[in-house]
Amino acid sequence: MDSANQDINLNSPNKGMSTDHMTDVSVEGATGTASGPMPPGLTEEEAEELRSELAKVEEEIHTLRQVLSAKERHASELKRKLGLSPLNELKQNITKSWQDVQTSQAYVRTAEKLGEWNEKVTGCDLYKKTQETLSQAGQKTSAALSTMGTAISRKLGDMRNSPTFKSFEDKVGTIKSKVVGGRANDGEVSSPTETNPTKEGAPF
Repeated sequence: MDSANQDINLNSPNKGMSTDHMTDVSVEGATGTASGPMPPGLTEEEAEELRSELAKVEEEIHTLRQVLSAKERHASELKRKLGLSPLNELKQNITKSWQDVQTSQAYVRTAEKLGEWNEKVTGCDLYKKTQETLSQAGQKTSAALSTMGTAISRKLGDMRNSPTFKSFEDKVGTIKSKVVGGRANDGEVSSPTETNPTKEGAPF
């Protein structure tokens, strides 16, 4: 394309750049210099073909980047209209990632391996003996505690029925009755109902 016919409109998205111009730039950037040394084992025709293909690929990459940028802006606008905040999007991404992990082959194989190890451990003789020993120890501990509680209760019952405890209990009851009886006698002597008639019948 002739440089005189290039689009020089500043409002145009091309802004004076054409496809041929972009192709030339991409080829030069990829090959370094036009007069650079040829790679060994590569003819001029093969090099020219590779340069042309590289220019097309770079042009496609540039176009795809523009399309991707436009799609991202459109997606952001849709999320804004739907009220999807970055936090909600992060939660959804984490949930999806965890689901992907759970369905991945590595996770499934690891879970299966752990299940096999668990079966081997629980099925071995050492594990069974250890479990039986712990169970027996627990049963013996429960029986010992029960026997101890029964012995303590029996001992307390024997103490209450012993003559010493009954004599002590009788003494405590006697002291309690004396204290209660003394308080009752003091209340009768100092009762105001008995002193008031004497005062009223005294001569002036």
